[in-house]
Amino acid sequence: MNGVLGSEEIEVLLSSFENLGQSESIRRRGGVFAVRNLLDVSPEVRGLAQCPRVRKIVGSILGPQAFPVRGILFDKTPEANWKVPWHQDLTIAVTSRKELEGFGPWSMKAGVLHVQPPAHVLENMFSIRIHLDPCGEANGALKVIPGSHRLGRIPEVEVLRVVSAFPVTICSVLAGDAVLMRPLVLHSSSASQIPQHRRVIHLDFAGNALPGGLRWAVSETGHVHEPLPH
Repeated sequence: MNGVLGSEEIEVLLSSFENLGQSESIRRRGGVFAVRNLLDVSPEVRGLAQCPRVRKIVGSILGPQAFPVRGILFDKTPEANWKVPWHQDLTIAVTSRKELEGFGPWSMKAGVLHVQPPAHVLENMFSIRIHLDPCGEANGALKVIPGSHRLGRIPEVEVLRVVSAFPVTICSVLAGDAVLMRPLVLHSSSASQIPQHRRVIHLDFAGNALPGGLRWAVSETGHVHEPLPH
């Protein structure tokens, strides 16, 4: 989706990232290159997740009751460059552990508890990746297998077989553009071949509360349980 953010809005976000404090969720190597729990630590990103343009996009997919549940910042620089193999996004962040059927395995990332939920939870989620820099194939653009989310959770041993059977789309974008995706879409990215930033804000949204008293992980100031207005 083109032009979700303008140049001035991008500059405000980039400036705010440089002012982030030190915490387990913030990784620095020649500058900030990854931030988990972004909704907790950045008021600017909380505002972005609730802004009318984003609310309209998410509401059209998940309905007006949808709400943001996680924000992550990624960057690829000469000091912090990596490739990501083909995978589905299978984990969610929660506040505490509850032994519920279909939930597991459990893990801890940046001090936050994560778990793999049943497929129906992931199928009722939606992700927006907002790019703060131009990003093409040479700069580690996202690669996806369109429609692969309809296959449900794909066993790891089957991933490469599925990838080889379907065409790959490279999501080249300009600064301010957004890539819209379901968590279960197979996706990957290559290491950047050129020495420049590839800063991306990844926002996850959910359409429903979790079952059995399990709660999405947010801080008391995160404001991320607010439903999207009609």
